[in-house]
Amino acid sequence: MAEQKTKPTSDDIGAFLNGLDGEKRRDAETLISLMSEATDRPPILWGSMVGFGQYQYRYASGTQGDTFLVGFAPRKAEFSIYLMGIYFPDTAATADALLATLGKHRMGKACLYVKRLADIDMAVLTQLVTLSVTRLKQEYGQVG
Repeated sequence: MAEQKTKPTSDDIGAFLNGLDGEKRRDAETLISLMSEATDRPPILWGSMVGFGQYQYRYASGTQGDTFLVGFAPRKAEFSIYLMGIYFPDTAATADALLATLGKHRMGKACLYVKRLADIDMAVLTQLVTLSVTRLKQEYGQVG
């Protein structure tokens, strides 16, 4: 089995944030606050991604690994916001309804892309983050 590439690091989150400019840094700080509150976990760098909490997934195929409950990456063009818990069949309809009211974004399977937080409804984003975290805890039980 191949070794998992994305792992938590001990890199300094403050130094990471200091590398961001202006609005991107303010938006990252806002996401840190939102996600820390939703998970009751501190931010941890997973390479260039900021993750909160941790769980071990296992697919029917036998593939398994560890990842964060929720997180984001401040990419050059936009933020990638990772919401792995919204792709389950029982959460998809709720997530779709919330996404319809979120504002300017695009969506992958479990990755939300936004250019800046000012373009979206933060109350809706909070609901999406909470939905994702809650569903992952239901699926995987105790999480770190």
